[in-house]
Amino acid sequence: MTNRIRTLSPSTNKVIFEHPGTSLDQVRGIVQASQDAFRTFKELCLEERKLIVVKALDIIDANKETLAQELSLQMGRPISYTAGEITTMRKRADYLLGIADDSLKTIPGQPEGGFKRFVKKEPVGPVLLATAWNYPYLITINALVPALLAGNSVILRPSPQTPLFGERLVSYFNQAGLPTNVLQLIHTGSLDVLDEIAKLPQIKLVSFVGSTAGGIRLRQATASRIVPLNLELGGKDPAYVRADADLAYVAAQVVDGAVFNSGQSCCSIERVYVHADVHDAFVAEVQKELQTYKLGNPMDRTTTTGPVISQQAVKNIQAQIADALAKGAVDATPHNATFDAPPPDGNYLAPKVLTNVSHEMLVMREETFGPVLPIMMVSGDDEAVARMNSSDYGLTASVWTKDIQAGEALIERIEAGTVFINRCDYPSPDLAWIGWKNSGMGCSLGPQGFDAFYKLKSFHIREKQG
Repeated sequence: MTNRIRTLSPSTNKVIFEHPGTSLDQVRGIVQASQDAFRTFKELCLEERKLIVVKALDIIDANKETLAQELSLQMGRPISYTAGEITTMRKRADYLLGIADDSLKTIPGQPEGGFKRFVKKEPVGPVLLATAWNYPYLITINALVPALLAGNSVILRPSPQTPLFGERLVSYFNQAGLPTNVLQLIHTGSLDVLDEIAKLPQIKLVSFVGSTAGGIRLRQATASRIVPLNLELGGKDPAYVRADADLAYVAAQVVDGAVFNSGQSCCSIERVYVHADVHDAFVAEVQKELQTYKLGNPMDRTTTTGPVISQQAVKNIQAQIADALAKGAVDATPHNATFDAPPPDGNYLAPKVLTNVSHEMLVMREETFGPVLPIMMVSGDDEAVARMNSSDYGLTASVWTKDIQAGEALIERIEAGTVFINRCDYPSPDLAWIGWKNSGMGCSLGPQGFDAFYKLKSFHIREKQG
């Protein structure tokens, strides 16, 4: 049960960070310190907490370019895009700051002479926040801001692939005046150790973003005690292109939704259903769009697509492609010189277009988490909806059509936490981000973004005896 972290840059496969890992004995001390810090931090008023968070965000903004470079180094997203994650993070944080007062205010009971009744929202206590590597700033801010504003202490476990992000975040919040031990960092490269941490009785909430398998493990690890879990898990997100769609526009959007970040997003488009009347024309537009992409070194500002996260990821993605081809899929990837000659040392995998696919293929059923675009012909709306719902996942889904009324009727029938028309791959800060089926439990963002981070306490007071 080794805890050791050895982070390889996906663009070079060279070691960029090593850490022995936080031992369980060290974790027990950290958790106890978190509980002690919570007792005083919860007494700090909301306005003071908000000022600390804003100051920390300002420090992050001031270091945006350095953080963007580090992020590209750690997880391989092209440098042209990584600063955008931090910009978007600030927008999300500002939204959460803006709704904090309403989200955390006391709820009055019905008026009655001689009585006071109300419901207070109390912080839950020390929170274990385990984040993922693919969008570490965005993912973490969704939980960290409401957790701190509600008055909780936080133990952050960054992904072993983006450990520098965790180091920076804790440092900046401490610089901003966050009281000692309110935000602490642990490093672990072991899911077994993470399970043991979640079992500690001082941990009062586990907020996890990662694979569905990881979420199930945490549910099993905490099954012997009553502790809430907030889980954002995997996806197999579908898109449906209707016959009336503007094919050139939709192809550009769908390719971006499938290939951005090398397809490494829980809400990436991973399967596309296209009306038979426009199937061939749509595939041609997709091919045309992909000819404008550039696979290469993420530190090159002309690169649009960098490496995937690891050699194991390459093998997993290639296995799905091989399974599909063996079962009759057609490789419809267009010629692109950069796809044929990637840099030699990293985990480079060219975007892949597959047609003649079916649900017997792994690429249409299992999460791919890579730049693969399988396209399946359907006869019409009813078949499309049935195919879209034929999945164990339910994070997002999109319908592409000029007929908005017809599109709205379709998305009412789709089993997913977020449904789009003529858009995809966009968690809006003012809407709940929530997974159906095996894609999650609980939610972040939106008006409910604080709900996981407080517990309710009802006060029922008779003002006089007798």
